[in-house]
Amino acid sequence: MGLGSFISTVPSLLTLPPLPLPTTTSLAVSNYPIHSSRIRCKIEDDNDSEDQVGRRDILKCFGATIGMEIIASSGSFVKEANAADLIQRRQRSEFQSSIKSTLYTAIKANPDLVPSLLTLALNDSMTYDKATKSGGPNGSIRFSSEISRPENKGLSAALNLLEEAKKEIDSYSKGGPVSFADLIQCAAQSALKSSFLAAAIRKCGGNEEKGNLLYTAYGSNGQWGLFDKQFGRSDAQEPDPEGRVPQWEKASVQEMKDKFTAIGFGPRQLAVMSAFLGPDQTATEALLAADPAVAPWVTKYQRSRETVSETDYEVDLITTLTKMSSLGQQINYEAYTYPVQKVDFGKLKL
Repeated sequence: MGLGSFISTVPSLLTLPPLPLPTTTSLAVSNYPIHSSRIRCKIEDDNDSEDQVGRRDILKCFGATIGMEIIASSGSFVKEANAADLIQRRQRSEFQSSIKSTLYTAIKANPDLVPSLLTLALNDSMTYDKATKSGGPNGSIRFSSEISRPENKGLSAALNLLEEAKKEIDSYSKGGPVSFADLIQCAAQSALKSSFLAAAIRKCGGNEEKGNLLYTAYGSNGQWGLFDKQFGRSDAQEPDPEGRVPQWEKASVQEMKDKFTAIGFGPRQLAVMSAFLGPDQTATEALLAADPAVAPWVTKYQRSRETVSETDYEVDLITTLTKMSSLGQQINYEAYTYPVQKVDFGKLKL
């Protein structure tokens, strides 16, 4: 008995490579509508053929065809899942845009708080302990017992600004209140952007219009993509342990290096984060420049800030902040999406 023909329903969306065929066997394939569920296998006698086809071969044909039919029939579910995912992405993106707008307005009205906002984000992240996988940018710095620690001296005003911004953000949020963990890191992002924009305006002699055009043309705004995706941090329910964050303005370079090493960073990241290490970036850089391992990076970023684009400095700073702002955090990628309307199956008529 030989294999005369094998006719199956194969969705046109699935492209399969041709099967190698014996020279003594002919294969005919007919195309049926995508939603057809018919499977027909015809066995013809061919006494002259030496190719023997057993029941196992036929079952394999049936199995492969049925499997492809199941995959094809599940396409609608895949499309629905993709559509739902796109809707959630859009909801989160719209919410992020609103948060950035609120923070931009608040920071523009309080430019003197930019250094404090950066240090607030750093200190909230620096509680991360690599050995226990605890701490990190979890918003624990909002607790009075943590914000009042020596290393957080002078940061209360920045936290107060964010608490007021949070009230406004939560009032228009359709997906629940924003976490302090997210808000603190997003504020650091907004503070950095405002700093780069201010630098561009200074380079244009104080002309805001030209400064905006300069930053739009040469700024590294597009490098924030990964940072924006890491949106959905959960707030800690208690303060992080004491002793994990140095007093930056009193710490030695070696103490700074040790802390950065403990979280997986090195001299390069330490140098680029100098603006976060206390209120006086110039003083911090002068201290770091005295260390042979950090000095080359300090010089590199100082020179970069003198250029029109500041590319080296800005890209490395964005990259480091992005990594720092997710230390030890499990990101909920469905956070802030709108509640799904529940269906009462009891009312459905079958």
